[in-house]
Amino acid sequence: MSTEPVPGAEETAKQRWQRNFADLLQELRVAQTGVQILFAFLLTLPFSSGFPETNAFQKDTYIVALLAAAAAAALIISPVAFHRALFRRGRKPEMVRFAHRMASGGLAFMLVAMVSSVLLVTDFVLPRPVAFVLSGLTAAWFLTFWAAMPYLRRNWGEPDEDDDEEPATGRPDAVG
Repeated sequence: MSTEPVPGAEETAKQRWQRNFADLLQELRVAQTGVQILFAFLLTLPFSSGFPETNAFQKDTYIVALLAAAAAAALIISPVAFHRALFRRGRKPEMVRFAHRMASGGLAFMLVAMVSSVLLVTDFVLPRPVAFVLSGLTAAWFLTFWAAMPYLRRNWGEPDEDDDEEPATGRPDAVG
């Protein structure tokens, strides 16, 4: 049975949950690539020739960046494992909500990893006050595009049915 909406017909609640989950997985693929590249870079950094020249603050910053990247990777990949565990159990609404929370948490850890990485590198090559300013600007830049703009633009245009938290029946376990 196809879960694709029929042209001219309304999308069923089950079709909407299927589409929402597929859309979320597509978004996670983009985030996953970014976090994996950053994580790989951070894993190789201690083996580079300049790493022994880092001071205690830079090593602490490195550990924060590494652990945040690992946490981001775990959270961003977790919806796939959750899907495998609940495959064909009729729990798509629960999977969509879980994946949304994990994606949000993963992006938060990714923000910490990115800003910590910028702080690590800028502190290594520039005076610390400049590194703090540049890292703060980096955090503000990310927060502008990842939080402030979506929040400020949330009421643009027509409401989207995708924003509903519950299926048409109002019961989270009724669809899937």
